[in-house]
Amino acid sequence: MRKLLLLSLFFLLLLSGAGPAWAQSITVTGRVTGASGAAVPGATVLERGTTNGTPTDNTGRYRIEVPSTATLVISAIGLTTQQIPVNGRTNIDVQLADSKTDLSEVVVTGSRATEGRSNILTASPVDVISAREIRAFAQTDVSQVLTYTAPSFQSSRQSITDGTDFIDPASLRGLGPDQVLVLVNGKRRHTQSLVNINGSIGRGSVGTDLNTIPTASIKRIEVLRDGAAALYGSDAIAGVINIQLKDDSTGVSSSALYGQTTESDGKTEQVDVNVGIGLNKRGFLDLSGQFLNRGYVNRAFDDTAPLIYLGGNGGNYPASANTEEARRQLKAQDDVLVAANGFNRKDIRVGQSASRNFGGFLNAAYRLGMGYEVYVSGGASYRTGRGAGFNRLPNQPTQSDPNIFPNGYLPFINTKIYDQSAIVGVRRMFGGFATDLSNTFGRNELAYYVSGSINASLPQGADRINPTDFYAGRLAFLQNTTNLNFSRHYTELGPLETFNLAFGGEFRYDRFLIGKGEYASYANFGRVASNGSPAVPGAQVFPGYQPQDETNQSRTNVAGYLDLESDITARLLLHLAGRAERYSDFGGNVSGQASARYTFTDALSFRGTVGNGFRAPSLQQRYFVNTSTQFVSGVANQVLTVNNENPIVRNDITNTTQPGFGVEPLKQEKSKNYSAGLTSRIGKSFTLTVDAYQIDIRDRIVLSSQFTTANTTVATILKGLPVSRVQFFANAVNTRTQGIDIVANERLSLGEKSRLLLTAAANFNQTKVRSFNSSSSTINNDETTGTNNLRNTLFDRAQRARLENGNPRSKINLSANYTYGIFGIEARTVRFGEIQIKDADPARSNLDQTFSAKWVTDLTLSAQLMKQISVIIGVNNLFNVYPDKIYVNPRNNPNNFSVDPTLSYSSTLDNSNRGRFLYPANQFGFIGAYYFARVNFTLP
Repeated sequence: MRKLLLLSLFFLLLLSGAGPAWAQSITVTGRVTGASGAAVPGATVLERGTTNGTPTDNTGRYRIEVPSTATLVISAIGLTTQQIPVNGRTNIDVQLADSKTDLSEVVVTGSRATEGRSNILTASPVDVISAREIRAFAQTDVSQVLTYTAPSFQSSRQSITDGTDFIDPASLRGLGPDQVLVLVNGKRRHTQSLVNINGSIGRGSVGTDLNTIPTASIKRIEVLRDGAAALYGSDAIAGVINIQLKDDSTGVSSSALYGQTTESDGKTEQVDVNVGIGLNKRGFLDLSGQFLNRGYVNRAFDDTAPLIYLGGNGGNYPASANTEEARRQLKAQDDVLVAANGFNRKDIRVGQSASRNFGGFLNAAYRLGMGYEVYVSGGASYRTGRGAGFNRLPNQPTQSDPNIFPNGYLPFINTKIYDQSAIVGVRRMFGGFATDLSNTFGRNELAYYVSGSINASLPQGADRINPTDFYAGRLAFLQNTTNLNFSRHYTELGPLETFNLAFGGEFRYDRFLIGKGEYASYANFGRVASNGSPAVPGAQVFPGYQPQDETNQSRTNVAGYLDLESDITARLLLHLAGRAERYSDFGGNVSGQASARYTFTDALSFRGTVGNGFRAPSLQQRYFVNTSTQFVSGVANQVLTVNNENPIVRNDITNTTQPGFGVEPLKQEKSKNYSAGLTSRIGKSFTLTVDAYQIDIRDRIVLSSQFTTANTTVATILKGLPVSRVQFFANAVNTRTQGIDIVANERLSLGEKSRLLLTAAANFNQTKVRSFNSSSSTINNDETTGTNNLRNTLFDRAQRARLENGNPRSKINLSANYTYGIFGIEARTVRFGEIQIKDADPARSNLDQTFSAKWVTDLTLSAQLMKQISVIIGVNNLFNVYPDKIYVNPRNNPNNFSVDPTLSYSSTLDNSNRGRFLYPANQFGFIGAYYFARVNFTLP
């Protein structure tokens, strides 16, 4: 690692020492015109990040002295601001479009051209979420902001899913969290260390923790809705999210927010601040900080276990209670104990976890002598989380210690998440080429702590105090990326209107680490419970990582790219890109893309893209391993998640030393993407974009379903291990995703002080599993009948439903923003489409359930009380909408006293976990109505 950093520093010093020994300040002149071509007098031409600026004269002309590497910011009232790199030019004419909406801003994502384009003029669809939109409502983190503003993006908070409770999985265009690439200032952002292994959206994937970036530091977010692996490399199958940090702010801005649900939980307190400083007309420094305290939400229902104290096997009646009268009497005795001990049958927490986040970010640039500009950005965050697991009843001796928890207990997973990142680079013009050398470092660590729990295998006694708190280990991921990029913009090159040439290379280093927990968090001390069964080892709710789980693996990647973009004519834009990569652990890949845009009339254009892409298997998917306690139909199971390199996965069943499933090593996912769309601008203020797409993915990596020892082959493979189930990663399926995105905007001026902004946006998508892959003859040749068949288990119908229908298949966003003088009102309603769950067992298809689409409406009122202070009050989910409830079988009832085996109490006949977990998390969560107030302060 140290060698990589030293090598990057050497490259930076080498570049900074080259070139002529004089500063390159030049005089730039030009003319600013409006959409009609008329001159714009009084427009501001500003050198970005400084106070060096000038107004245009009565003919729209300007003259300004700036460095050859500067960027000009041209703005005027009622017109769209443009940022244009000088790139050594001495004459720059600018035509400003009429101001439409925040979604018409100039964007840079999806192209390596030196000059950005309006998002309705790009060859690929790009959404822009401005700083105003980010702060308009009560969403306090990036993933939730995007969920409610960008219809193609979806993220919802999970519950009782271990580490996934604290890092929200997110998807773009219906694909997985690891199939969207995140950039910050155009540079690759590192992924999270956590791999999602429980029953959440994105199961088996490794995404990017968007919530480590304070919203106060963000200037805008650009969402490229197109495959872009040929431009940016691995992970960009669904698209790219580029977070642009503030670089043009001056003065101080701050905000404070408080909110809570109508159930008086989910309390949120947020304070953030942003400071912009000019650096002697040579650069800027932008600093942001955020504190966010989020309370937990509990929407659990009462436990349906008939017996809390006197039962067995999860609260069921003992065999001795073999008449209805005996069961009634036993239930009455148990109810007396419940009342006497104050036991609350709402004994778990279902809803968002508690979280506290401290974060800071900076973004800076400074011009040195000799035409060089250095830039730095990065930040750090520290986030703690506390989330509950499933409770352990007093009548579960293999999982409890009655000397410590006579009334049972609710164990908690507590996390500490550390995230650091830094981008350091230098830019300069060389021979007409804009040259950019940078190094990007990122690290994410998640440490687990278990509290209110017990290692039940420890010997017990009234004279012995066993630990109830455990350190359970940590995950860490590190990434370091060095880039060298060249680009040059040509005008009037032969018959071409414009031509942009870009090329460069990248070297990336990845490292993944698993650190073990303390001994008591995972060890088996051999205790036998009072019912004669072995006690479950390890800390209940989350057994610690064991010494054999410890991992420290790394890899490198070398890549090169070529990017060509040209306005062939005034009407035709063509973009070609190619990229070759070589990974040290699995091989190489070549990606290509061709995009075009043709303008039929001023009001109508066509655009389309065809290309191929890939996603490299993450180090987490290749090397993650752990043992966890997971509840299946309310019954606790010890589940082994084993990495793809382990003999359990790789060897064949005939291996006498360590039999295994015979699965091949992980390889890259490969994709083909197609898109076609229309863009339209009608009149001065209406814009419309419609884009259809298709994404085919081959050898998609999934986390298998859980193989159980009920299958004799699995029993042979797991023989001697203290687990009953196993799961692993494999390139198991081929999928096709099709969809359409629609975005329409209108801005109306209703008077001198009154304006109305209307937005309608929608995404409709469908993912289908086209075929199933298995490289294992052990799996393919298994003759077991029923759900325990190995082919079925590798990717069962529950997994398939989660992949195809786990996220909303449609989302519609309608919003209106009306301002009159100092007052404003903003309303937004989002329709989250239906989702579906299926049971893994086809014989239990009666449990399959479709959850209907719902509209969630937000409303805010704002007032600019004075120049420095504004106030926003509002409500999210105004009508207190919840998802449909999960089906509960009538037999899953605590007052069911029947002794008939076909009618008696059973909690395994549905997926409600003893009637407690009744809301799906994957549409829009289930916290209900939420009220908030925000105060904004601004000082020049």
